[in-house]
Amino acid sequence: MKPTIAFIGMGTMGSPMAQNLAKNGFNVRGYNRTLSRPLVEQAAKAGVNICSSIAEVVKDASIVAICVSDVDDVKTLIFNESGIAQNCQPESLIIDFSTIGPMAAREIDEVLTDQGLRFLDAPVSGGDVGAQKGTLTIMVGGTKMNFEEAYPLFQAIGKTIFHCGMVGSGQAVKLCNQVLCAINLLSVCEAIQLAQEFSLDPKLMIEVCSTGAAASWQLVNLGEKVTQSDFAPGFMIKHILKDLRLVEEIAKDLDLPGLKLADSLFKQVQTLGGSEQGTQAMIRAYREQI
Repeated sequence: MKPTIAFIGMGTMGSPMAQNLAKNGFNVRGYNRTLSRPLVEQAAKAGVNICSSIAEVVKDASIVAICVSDVDDVKTLIFNESGIAQNCQPESLIIDFSTIGPMAAREIDEVLTDQGLRFLDAPVSGGDVGAQKGTLTIMVGGTKMNFEEAYPLFQAIGKTIFHCGMVGSGQAVKLCNQVLCAINLLSVCEAIQLAQEFSLDPKLMIEVCSTGAAASWQLVNLGEKVTQSDFAPGFMIKHILKDLRLVEEIAKDLDLPGLKLADSLFKQVQTLGGSEQGTQAMIRAYREQI
């Protein structure tokens, strides 16, 4: 019999993840701080039992999953007076799918361990498309025993699942992933600009280069959106800026010029009002004047 899962955070990523768990036979309860969001309604229609409080959603759940935006959000949901730690069952396994960095993950794990609870950090990659299709890459930090207990859950929402080491290791790999994504997107935007300068159809360039050594997820999935100025968010500018901030806080002593350039371009788009646009809106930093 599959365990009852409490899923907290019915956003762009969390809602389809919870839906896929329900579709795969898990008993899923869902909670979102704003219950009126359309994504919450979508989850309910897919079989997620929506609850009105954290206490209600974690009741009798052996696994509690979280997918929210930033460190403070995660800590508040877990540790405030009406939060997860105060209301969940002893020995419950708390899985955080958010991107919060390795230091925060280790701090949370230490406190939860003292309270008789268990923790995995399990940030994901693959965007809203991966969340919807259940093809996410999941990077997990924690004990092997906890990882193995959670593995059937991971299989329901992801295609590629890695146990990266102890708590914080999943977060560390995810931050490397975000640096790769950010800098790769910079190269996609510059290649599109160059194709236009050569009077090429950018779609032709994307099609050709996607079959060779320059192929990448960013080029294949975001290249055409860049050419069409389709900036609908799969992953928002404000979220990649948060992730790059986490990298910069940890890697203060490293010289990472590519990271700094990508960060500056995303910040230009944010200044242009693009904070909640998709990361492909980076092209606006090339096309528009501030």
